[in-house]
Amino acid sequence: MLRLSKKADYALIAMKHLARKGGAQSTSAREIAEQYDIPIELLAKVLQRLVRTGLLVSTQGTRGGYMLSRPPKAISVVDVVQAIDGPFTVTACSSENNGCEQYGKCNVRDPLWQIKERIVAALGTVTLSEMASDQDIATAPVAVVRRA
Repeated sequence: MLRLSKKADYALIAMKHLARKGGAQSTSAREIAEQYDIPIELLAKVLQRLVRTGLLVSTQGTRGGYMLSRPPKAISVVDVVQAIDGPFTVTACSSENNGCEQYGKCNVRDPLWQIKERIVAALGTVTLSEMASDQDIATAPVAVVRRA
């Protein structure tokens, strides 16, 4: 089962909020936390990670806060989730032999890696712009990566 972490959920909530606000002014972590009942300490850490990964910019001072680093249509769901949770995985092993006893004999590793790539590709097609517009993402076209 694919399940996003609570931090990734909060990151997507904050990013959607910022996408709706536009680029005119920055928004404080407190404003976002209060509007969505998110613990401020946790949200502040999530927002700082998004700054470190280049998805947000922050400004200090009385009018300080957070803004998207680029247009909402240029930021995908996969960008946000991977900034918070790191690369997607669907198996315990990575792309290299991690000392798994079954690595040489495993017959599901490659198909599962292909599934992971399709999930990443599908999440990469949904942008913050789409999320912010409340477009019905379920009916939006989704590109699926196929390998020969």
